Amino acid sequence: MAIDTREMRENRHKLLLTARELLDKADAEKRTLTAEEKTNQEKALADSEEWREKIDAAEKRNDLDRQIAEAALSQDKPKTDEENRTGETNEERTLSRGWETQQYRTLWSRSISEGTRRFSNEEHRQLSAGTANEGGYLYAPETFVNELIKNVTDMTLIRGVARQFSVAGADSLGFPVLTNRMAAAAWTSELGTPSTDSTLDFGKRELRPNPATKEIVVSKVLLRKTPMAEQIVREELARVMAEGMENGYMTGTGAQQPLGVFTASGNGISTDRDVSTGNTTSSPTPDGLKNALYTLKASYWNNAVWIMHRNTMLLLAKMKDGNGRYLLQDSIVQGEPMQLLGKPILLSEYAPSAYTTGLYVAVLGDFSNYWIVDSLDMEVLQLRELYARNNKDCFIVRMMSDGAPVREEAFVRVKLG
Repeated sequence: MAIDTREMRENRHKLLLTARELLDKADAEKRTLTAEEKTNQEKALADSEEWREKIDAAEKRNDLDRQIAEAALSQDKPKTDEENRTGETNEERTLSRGWETQQYRTLWSRSISEGTRRFSNEEHRQLSAGTANEGGYLYAPETFVNELIKNVTDMTLIRGVARQFSVAGADSLGFPVLTNRMAAAAWTSELGTPSTDSTLDFGKRELRPNPATKEIVVSKVLLRKTPMAEQIVREELARVMAEGMENGYMTGTGAQQPLGVFTASGNGISTDRDVSTGNTTSSPTPDGLKNALYTLKASYWNNAVWIMHRNTMLLLAKMKDGNGRYLLQDSIVQGEPMQLLGKPILLSEYAPSAYTTGLYVAVLGDFSNYWIVDSLDMEVLQLRELYARNNKDCFIVRMMSDGAPVREEAFVRVKLG
């Protein structure tokens, strides 16, 4: 019969609280512990250590009993069809892909609000099945990562209009690129032979998720008292990760980070797609914006949107065409974006907002041709001691993502003169 360790844990917890209260009292009175207080504290700590040893012994006994029972049940148990097909037992599969199991997801959720110190040895092993270094960073379950990415999508501008992919691990996503188109067809006679094309050429690009890291600090009281502690952490992670991602999708260099739409690059949108004709050195103009619109092929118009900073939109809001009509068109339906020359406007705080010679101020394009690749192997480290004096926990996240324009002719950038 399994030994119930709950009362043991409660006794140890009370002793630790007693030791802590003595320290808090001395700190509040700005003094050191008295001799009596020091003796009481040492006794409380010694007694708590005895309870810890008893708890460990009981858990080892429970663990041993469980292993004996499992071994007895599995002796005569035939293999399942899945085990015969893969040669992998259920236990081996759990250890190799532990973070995909419901049991792992349950432990993961508990670890956020309770920590892992209250886990049994068996639960520690199950939680460690998701990571090779047993402790430290733990893999977030795929369901958690998918929900996080969904939250990030809601907060991040480009993710709402770009094409998104997910890959397992840190694998890359390769895709063919048409580097040179075929020459135009030539007219010939009824019996004439077609000419062989020698200009069509394909290349290959690769999107490889790169790691991005961030940390957030959350109140221990909030985590402990809130049933949806996991949701709180996920929403905070989404907020901080979205900021870094949006910055990368806008102005990233492509070196171990996304390649931004405002970054001139032969691997993304080259300077061939820049339009400055008609603009002044300090502001876009109605004629300059029209030049940009008609530089974009009509086949991309249906899905085309403008992306710019709100300061740029303020400049445009004051502009009128030759007939005295404002350039911006108010949306008819509440919640829909305003339009510029018939195309929706999306605002990003990470779009360029400096207005001097030769700088970018907006981009117009069909963003289904901007691809984002996410890795589902997301690691989270929870530090419980770093901010213990402030009664807070620190979460450090490592998420992997990449993004880049895959067809430059689907975009055109507005550049100042």
